[in-house]
Amino acid sequence: MSLSVLENSFLVMAVLVFVTVLLVLESLYLMWRSARGPEATKLQQRIKALSVSRDHTSQTQLLKQRMLSDLPAVDRVLQRLPRLRTLDRFILQSGLNWTVAKLLSACIILGVVALFAVQVFAHQSFLWGLAAAVVFGAIPVMYVRYMRIRRMAKIERQLPDTLDLITRALRAGHAFPSALKMSGEEMAQPIAGEFSTVHDEINFGVSLQQALSHLCERVPITDLRYFVVAVLTQRESGGNLTEILGNLSHLVRERLKLMAKVRVLSSDAKLSAWILGLMPFFLGAVMSLLNPEFMKPLWTDPIGISIIRSMLIVMLVGVFIMRKIVRIRV
Repeated sequence: MSLSVLENSFLVMAVLVFVTVLLVLESLYLMWRSARGPEATKLQQRIKALSVSRDHTSQTQLLKQRMLSDLPAVDRVLQRLPRLRTLDRFILQSGLNWTVAKLLSACIILGVVALFAVQVFAHQSFLWGLAAAVVFGAIPVMYVRYMRIRRMAKIERQLPDTLDLITRALRAGHAFPSALKMSGEEMAQPIAGEFSTVHDEINFGVSLQQALSHLCERVPITDLRYFVVAVLTQRESGGNLTEILGNLSHLVRERLKLMAKVRVLSSDAKLSAWILGLMPFFLGAVMSLLNPEFMKPLWTDPIGISIIRSMLIVMLVGVFIMRKIVRIRV
């Protein structure tokens, strides 16, 4: 009889332990989901977008203080430094989930590693090590700049379809804020997040003019400024907003087509620039493999090292000139 009681007690304890472990795991999962889940991440991104604005009015001051570092002590130091808010806005426009402290840390680490490698392994002077540190330290900033340009270009391509959606919503009888909400829900990222942020700001009590001005600050695109000017002008002086947005959508779409044609026509010049820029390095590598003794004075003799330095400087100037030639603005 006692053995049966012990077996039942053991079974009850096992069930209780299993339920307890299950509840603990469920609680941990819910905690993680509330802090790092998709909805929380989306909300954090939209709150970060609100911090890009330079507006300091009472309606918008609540959400404008974004931390520049995950560490409070480092954040207090960075808050005192000038122009870091501009750098923070630059990071947010790129769509990367970085902080200013993370970007500056990456720049400093790469710069120190490059300086150490040039002076210790390449046995070059401090000036060349400093130049290498500047070049490698700028890589994270250039990556952020590349992602920003890529994101702005994607928003620009999405803008005509978004204007068409807003036009159809207005013709169907929806209010303008509702049309903005529909754009945020039905369009793809990243433009959906920007229009959702505008709708959120309006719901938070920000005026339409301020919300659209913040949109222009977050997304510095000329076509988007035309959209904002058209909406604000129609609000003040009246007019057919659907017709205005329809014409603007057609204009933006035609300009993008023209840019694509220009890009195709200038592609041969860009290819020539790439070939001319990479050919010396390719030929130098091939000659070093085929006849190392012939190329050895370039790395060991002081005159050869001076020739390489001068060649790199002249090639850098040539790259900038060719880039200026093949870059056509429309």
